[in-house]
Amino acid sequence: MKNPLALLGATLSALALAFGASDALAQQKTPLLIYTALETDALKFFKEGFEKSNPDIDIKWVRDSTGIITAKILAEKANPQADVIAGVAATSMALFAKEGLLLPYEPKGFQALDAQYSDAARPPTWVGMDVWAATVCFNTVEAKKQNLPKPESWKDLTNPVYKGKITMPHPASSGTGYLDVSGWLQMWGEQEGWKYMDALHENIAQYVHSGSKPCRQAGAGEFPIGIAFEYRGHQVKKSGAPIDLIFPKEGLGWDIEANGIMKSTKKLDASKRFVDWMAGTESQTINSQWWAIVTLPGIAKPLDGIPANFQSLLIKNNFAWASENRERILAEWTKRYDGKSEKK
Repeated sequence: MKNPLALLGATLSALALAFGASDALAQQKTPLLIYTALETDALKFFKEGFEKSNPDIDIKWVRDSTGIITAKILAEKANPQADVIAGVAATSMALFAKEGLLLPYEPKGFQALDAQYSDAARPPTWVGMDVWAATVCFNTVEAKKQNLPKPESWKDLTNPVYKGKITMPHPASSGTGYLDVSGWLQMWGEQEGWKYMDALHENIAQYVHSGSKPCRQAGAGEFPIGIAFEYRGHQVKKSGAPIDLIFPKEGLGWDIEANGIMKSTKKLDASKRFVDWMAGTESQTINSQWWAIVTLPGIAKPLDGIPANFQSLLIKNNFAWASENRERILAEWTKRYDGKSEKK
């Protein structure tokens, strides 16, 4: 019979070696700092999926709304901190590209993606992963209590019956808010677009600093109507909230969630591997749980509450115009409507 003390010593030595190897592996992981506006409930799926395929890389997210992330990246442009930008609006990505902050890079599998949803330059500075578009969340229970008709169009929302009943995202904080505003200006022209927003403002209860919050508010009955986007509308409806999703007949403002590599990164290999993975089938399949349009054809599937003709409702969107005029549009919007903004 072997000496018990010798066996104990051998076991402890083996454990020490195992823990030592584990510590060494952890120390060898490359931390990858990613600035993102991806929805919080999606982040864990992307992190788990990517790190399973790339166990030597550890994703570190910095997550906020599109407007906050955009302002942060521009404020840091003299000394960039992020390695990668993920799930940020194409209108913001175009601005970063113009500032020379992004590295042109064509990820593996790019040729299989729908090219209309990525940067037109070759190689592209940003690559789209999905489309998100304006959606109105309408609480049917609260509407019945308050005797409110169901709106069918953007213009319907200016009806005085909805005074104080609507919330929408602040366009400086939220990419969804900005796609609403730039969408209205592009659909109707600037004169009529601002005239529309003046009328809508009369019915707005609050401009909130999140694209998701208005639909959550509508779902909870805080306000009967929330201008949001289809991802959050689908999720709130799926949770059992008594809401209908309305896709106004004039057309939907929209944007693209996109990924890109910061030109300043010192972790180029890890950054490329992340962007490669985000353009691939696994990432796009994860994305199709929530988005009606993903950029890899054949992956998207029908979603509850999202109409089959959803893509045909998207307006003709000039991303270059929306990006170049962003500062001017936000300044004008703030001057006119900021009095009803949610306190930060």
